[in-house]
Amino acid sequence: MESDMSNVSRTGKEEINNATSPTTFGKSVESQAQIDDAAAQASPDAGGEMLNIYRLEPIAASDDPRWDNSPGHGIVVVAARTAGDARIVAAARELDFMEVDAAPAEDVTTVNASAFRDDKLYTVIEIDRNRGDVTRGILDGAVAVDTIRAVESD
Repeated sequence: MESDMSNVSRTGKEEINNATSPTTFGKSVESQAQIDDAAAQASPDAGGEMLNIYRLEPIAASDDPRWDNSPGHGIVVVAARTAGDARIVAAARELDFMEVDAAPAEDVTTVNASAFRDDKLYTVIEIDRNRGDVTRGILDGAVAVDTIRAVESD
């Protein structure tokens, strides 16, 4: 008996279902809406991007072992699109293994290991919204770049 791995079943006399859609990449209503939105945002006539202001605060105890892998930077205030984007904005200011000769392997980034990306270490609090007078980035607080040591001295 031949085994069919498909989860498609045929009952009755309807047309055979091969589990494909007649749509093609970029032609769905959702894709077209995203393309239109991106074009509108990139237009020279578009105003400044509306951003929210977020405060990232450390919430883990100072003796939490997670701090061993991801050093904290204290409270940081950022302008970002969403709470998740606020974590990305803050993490982007940290030094990455890709930027020094300390890379653990070829093409490996440490940006995902940032304390800002760990919801057990930092919380994100929205403090203002829909601001057109700021640019995406850190507004207040300092992010140290000495969290990674190079393997070779200069």
